[in-house]
Amino acid sequence: MDALRRTARTAPRLAAVFAALGGLALAASVVPNAAATSGTAPSCEVTDQINQWAGGFTSTVTITNNGPAVTSWTVRWTFGGSQHVTSAWSAEVTQTGTAVTATNEPYNGAVPTGGTVSFGFQATYTGANDAPVDFAVNGQPCNGGTTPTTTTTTTTPAGSGCVSTTAIRCDGFEDQTGSVPSGRWSTVTPNCSGAGTATVATTTAHTGTHSLQVNGADGYCNHVFVDDTADQPAASPTWYVRFWIRHTTPLPTGHVTFLAMNDSTAGNTDLRLGGQNGALMWNRQSDDATLPDQSPAGVAQSVQLPVNAWTCVEFSVSGADGQIHTWVNGSAVPGLTEDGVPTPNVDDQWLGRTWRPKLTDLKLGWESYGGGGSDGLWFDDVALGTSRLGCG
Repeated sequence: MDALRRTARTAPRLAAVFAALGGLALAASVVPNAAATSGTAPSCEVTDQINQWAGGFTSTVTITNNGPAVTSWTVRWTFGGSQHVTSAWSAEVTQTGTAVTATNEPYNGAVPTGGTVSFGFQATYTGANDAPVDFAVNGQPCNGGTTPTTTTTTTTPAGSGCVSTTAIRCDGFEDQTGSVPSGRWSTVTPNCSGAGTATVATTTAHTGTHSLQVNGADGYCNHVFVDDTADQPAASPTWYVRFWIRHTTPLPTGHVTFLAMNDSTAGNTDLRLGGQNGALMWNRQSDDATLPDQSPAGVAQSVQLPVNAWTCVEFSVSGADGQIHTWVNGSAVPGLTEDGVPTPNVDDQWLGRTWRPKLTDLKLGWESYGGGGSDGLWFDDVALGTSRLGCG
């Protein structure tokens, strides 16, 4: 899917003020517009990339710093219509009337010379989704205070899987412009790279036109994942995740994984969601505990993952008490639930030690252990929040 891009350029007066403040955030000072008088190149560029559907849109804002390094930033703009921000990620975003302010998170305030930083938000609108009439970075108007340029707009269908008012982040991969996952997503091979591949697909999607396609090959050295590390801290201490998955081969008898999250409290090992004995299973890499137990009675309390059909998978993981809840197509799965009450054949292994995870990333892909087999998978409409997100 093409995306709406709006670009504004900030005058080089930023450079002088940044230098005077020793690289700290700008105060609301009146500074001459050097670009307007000298014709020199701008010291800052802001790109607003929009994925829009009927009644809503997501926006990814990227700041490029062409001036001196800064340690914090504030971006302000004014909506030209009825837009209302409902959620945001990688920035604290507030709105008063049509005026919007985004400030950096503690982990992404520093931007070196030539560096970039991105944040995003989701919003609703009625009527026309008019472009912002201004952009300002650290108090300085972008492009000399003129209206940013607007290019072609395309829309995603109404009912997009990323329409959510509670998500910190919802990604349908619609902003991906090439076949190699980019932006928030990076391809990783935790152990060794081989035949496994991960690409952005435009032939199969749950909503819109894009999805993440993984060709999962058999064998330990063929692990491949696409990793996002940006938003997990914002959802702490209880992470709610929702994603849609489609695959071509039934889950095998051997152990496989298609989702993993790094746990910094367990030696940076992974909490893994995948399958074994033909059914969905959680696996804690640090001690190889499974949820449910892999006895016949335990496996019977999990569910299979349908093939050649999109399936909605939701789960929550609590860093406060270690509880896990899992839903498939909106229904709770008893075998994938650890609710603090011991359940025979389900959490006997899981409750073998006290576990309080701190998750730091989200990886989608494929791992196969001991002849677990290969699979072809697609992921779409991946969302992270602080409460249950649902499949709607």
